Amino acid sequence: MQNKLKIINDPVHGFIKIPYEILFDIIEHPYFQRLRRISQTGLLNLIFPGATHTRFHHAVGAMHLMFTALETLKLKGVAISKEEEQAAMAAILMHDIGHGPFSHALESMLMDDWHHEKLSLVLMEKLNLEFGGELTTAIEMFKGNYHRKFFNQLISSQLDVDRLDYLKRDSFYTGVSEGNVNTQRIISMMNVSGDELVIDDKGIYSIENYLTARMFMYWQVYYHKTAALAEFLLVKIMNRAKELVSGGTILPASENLGYFLYKNQFDKATGEDIARFTELDDTDLIAAMKLWQFSDDFILSYYCTSLMKRKFPKTLISSKPFSQEFISEKVAATNNYFNIENGNLLVDQISRSLLPYNHIKQPIYLLQKTGEKILLNEFEGQILSSNITAASTKYILSFPREI
Repeated sequence: MQNKLKIINDPVHGFIKIPYEILFDIIEHPYFQRLRRISQTGLLNLIFPGATHTRFHHAVGAMHLMFTALETLKLKGVAISKEEEQAAMAAILMHDIGHGPFSHALESMLMDDWHHEKLSLVLMEKLNLEFGGELTTAIEMFKGNYHRKFFNQLISSQLDVDRLDYLKRDSFYTGVSEGNVNTQRIISMMNVSGDELVIDDKGIYSIENYLTARMFMYWQVYYHKTAALAEFLLVKIMNRAKELVSGGTILPASENLGYFLYKNQFDKATGEDIARFTELDDTDLIAAMKLWQFSDDFILSYYCTSLMKRKFPKTLISSKPFSQEFISEKVAATNNYFNIENGNLLVDQISRSLLPYNHIKQPIYLLQKTGEKILLNEFEGQILSSNITAASTKYILSFPREI
């Protein structure tokens, strides 16, 4: 009989145990193995060369942090059964199983507004059928329907194990040390009060450090102007390809990618939609873009060459929107230089907004020694929390480098 209680060597967390056989079965499933071919950070490796890690890495890391968090809570007297522990670990392991090629960039492009959470749920339900209903509790926890709220908060909240893993992992692989949060310290401060996840008040500064680390990672890494542009170009490529195909142009693509290029109606995902989607990964898109560089369509060729040869358009960044007059000047110069009439397709204004801490939706509570809960931003010991509750926006203008 096969030994399924394996140990995985992870560069970020060290040795990760797989304590339940069902977790091994999920990891071995083709739906999960596909995550080895889905980049965790999209095209970020074009800016930070080390960022080549995958969704597979992240999901296994998040499962490990879930195990650590539940062990901590049990030591503090929170009753957690083996069934609940197994379910919570399975839920976080599968939380990203519905991601498509290049993660977030294309998630509403391939199947209209089918975001990865919706697809993850569909795939979880299919896996649950295959595993004879063993994942029912995990799915309840993922959906937030389980009667003990803290399980869902560990999966999805402003202080969940998903965020704790991706911040530490992305910091490690990009080399940006500002995101290197102390996950062990934060987890050691976790507690439960009234079936809700709280933080022992002495952990206040670790939490503030985590929130600011996340803010710096967004502005320095995820929303880096070239990273934002690369992601935007990917969307433009798919938009243009779909537009050309609907007009009768034949574009070379793998069979599964071609299926999504030619199909437009996804109100209700069919069995074939799901089967095709679970065969798609980054390599389908990379292969297509390599070929589309030589397309007769100037716009598609320009976009694909920009990404494949890393010949990015020029970018300007501002805290205010660029004037329409300035944008029109760039469009006119583009039309003139390339002798085209649709230069507006090569000039774009992109915006990125970030709310570092949302104190209204899913707030973080601190647990005082008296047993009372208090909002993080209202705690008298806080230094930064009350100052990071407003959103900020940056605007990026991209236009051909040639002009």
